[in-house]
Amino acid sequence: MKFSPSISRRSMLQLGLAALGAAALKRDEKAALADVPPKGAADACIVLWLNGGPSHLDTFDPKPGRKVMGPLRAIGTAAAGIQLGEHLPLLAKEAQKFAVLRGLSSKEGSHERAQSLGHTGYSPNPTAAYPSLGSWASKRLGARDPELPAYVSLGGPGGAAGFFGAGHAPFVVSEPGKSPDDTDPGVLQPRFERRARALAFMEDMFSTQSKAPVVEERRAVYDKAFRLMRSPKLRAFDLEDEPAATRTAYGDTPFGKGCLTARRLVEAGVRFVEVTLDGWDTHQDNFEKMKKLCGALDPAMSALLGDLSQRSLLDRTVVLCLGEFGRTPKISGDDGRDHHPAAFSALIAGGGLRGGIAVGQTDDDGEKVVADKTSVADVFATVASRLGLDPAEMTQAPSGRPVSLTDGGMVIEKLLPGK
Repeated sequence: MKFSPSISRRSMLQLGLAALGAAALKRDEKAALADVPPKGAADACIVLWLNGGPSHLDTFDPKPGRKVMGPLRAIGTAAAGIQLGEHLPLLAKEAQKFAVLRGLSSKEGSHERAQSLGHTGYSPNPTAAYPSLGSWASKRLGARDPELPAYVSLGGPGGAAGFFGAGHAPFVVSEPGKSPDDTDPGVLQPRFERRARALAFMEDMFSTQSKAPVVEERRAVYDKAFRLMRSPKLRAFDLEDEPAATRTAYGDTPFGKGCLTARRLVEAGVRFVEVTLDGWDTHQDNFEKMKKLCGALDPAMSALLGDLSQRSLLDRTVVLCLGEFGRTPKISGDDGRDHHPAAFSALIAGGGLRGGIAVGQTDDDGEKVVADKTSVADVFATVASRLGLDPAEMTQAPSGRPVSLTDGGMVIEKLLPGK
């Protein structure tokens, strides 16, 4: 259909209404299909992304008595034989709820490349824009609740959707704890609906003429935004109705608010949530920065695990805490640690996975992995399998290249119940 300047205003509105109605019918059908629960042990995932690359020695893989620890010491935990850095006392009390992955290793030592690997399970490659794990979950499993986004990122950009397109990119909230920006249309509902119909009409015209797939992707994003703006579940983003004691437990920091919001979102029906804690690039003044950063991480993650468990949500929610890489055992003249991808650590909990254990081992100084070496792709394969995704499932990139969810990743068997 080509646009005619002689078309009447009444005809435009009728066409817009018809287009909007047809699109809504298709969307309702898709939403019904997307609401089918996954077949895995879990139906939601929360990723706590430690941006900048945390020192494994000062957090999850301390080496008590070794010179590489500097002024920091190790503390015991509720799990026999597992120690953490001294600035994580609250997490130490929750150690039976999570597993420590101490055998992570990669070849990616630059921030940009390691960030891409840490979100997609693939090292960057110019032939394909790989989708993040959250985008895979959005694409294959869909939204748990049609009124809410499938994938939300709090306090950071999250992982890119890659060749899956904008419809599976994260819904980004820059300031956790408050309703997202621009969710109040600023006009009365009838006027807003007229604008939405006009937009649908113009998108239909453009789609008919151009056949560009980006139009449908953009339309899907608009529709999700409109649906969220009208939904009473928008309140899940706002912490005002949370008891003061709960907010205090998570910590009065953006990360603490993000973790509490993540719990609320999963409880409300969001499939995949990422919360970012920035600042772990500790080339200088590592030990003072670790104290401050762990001061945000420790209460927030420990409260999150306890809260999910108390609400019977932990068994169906995978919680993964990781960053780009580890830090060098050698302490620099600036009291800092440099990038060290050869050995680093992560925490993983929930989703029916085993807690209170450590998988993998580094040498006496934490310089290299000596047992159970693990890739980021292995971690993703494990998370994916708990969500009901097939890590080996193949899809086709726009270039024609076959791509799987993970780059040959294998499920970490020692994390599975009964192992």
